[in-house]
Amino acid sequence: MSDYSNLLVYLDGEFVAWSDAKIHVFSPAVKYGAAVFEGIRGYWNTDREKMYLFRLEEHMRRLELSQRIMRFGEIVPAETMIEATIDLVRRNAFRAAVHIRPTVYVSGIGESNAQKPIGTFITAIARDTPKKVELGVRAQISSWQRISDNVMPARAKANGNYNNSRYAGLQAAKDGYDAAIFLNSRGKLSEGQAMCLFLIRKGVAVTPSGTSDILESITRDTVIHMLREKGVEVQERDVDRSEFFDASEAFFCGTGAEITPIINVDGDAIGSGAPGEITKALQTGYFDLAYGRTNPDHEWLTAV
Repeated sequence: MSDYSNLLVYLDGEFVAWSDAKIHVFSPAVKYGAAVFEGIRGYWNTDREKMYLFRLEEHMRRLELSQRIMRFGEIVPAETMIEATIDLVRRNAFRAAVHIRPTVYVSGIGESNAQKPIGTFITAIARDTPKKVELGVRAQISSWQRISDNVMPARAKANGNYNNSRYAGLQAAKDGYDAAIFLNSRGKLSEGQAMCLFLIRKGVAVTPSGTSDILESITRDTVIHMLREKGVEVQERDVDRSEFFDASEAFFCGTGAEITPIINVDGDAIGSGAPGEITKALQTGYFDLAYGRTNPDHEWLTAV
């Protein structure tokens, strides 16, 4: 078990010790999952001795949108959370890659329809890139269906939505797979468990559209930009599960997943059964960008 006892947490406008970062058990956030959050990566560049936070503003703007979709009684502005995040990372003096989780939640002791009072917290912990990003994962088409926008809109990064991924992920692990892939209510590919996905077919990158009940992923947007810069055509559309049989490569993407190759789906190899050339090139470009190696002044980077 990791020891975070030496870290500070931002809680409701103050910086407190990890062990003191508490909210009440009767809050709507605890009882009903009435909270929204973001996942943000920070990458430590040892040569420059700087931490680069990746697409910080875009994440915090999405946090604002999630609050509106969840009909919070007050909206915590992006600027407040950006400033607090930078301060938290500085105070904790990280010298390694980090994962940051800003959260806005319904506090107090209200019931499921409570809209305020609103609380905030931000955690940041050291987290390296996992080995699966290099080796790839075996994925299962889940028997659990992706939540629909008419049920619990995936466009909001709401805590309660992630029970959907929890069910699918636990089932995939029980069945001997590393990850799960959702179909939506129309039987089309949606996303992985807390990850968006791409297929490469005949040199074209294919990804489920924004109306396929996906989270409108910032990493997905990054990948689309990078693919087009490399001259790779990108199609955002309905995608059938059978298209995996004609895919030479596939991968997940997300803040936590970064760019994770999918090497097998339902027991059938994707392409050669190893991470593909386009996927590996994207990984190289993504990490060079995020670590500030190629362009430390890129607009997507916030130096700390």
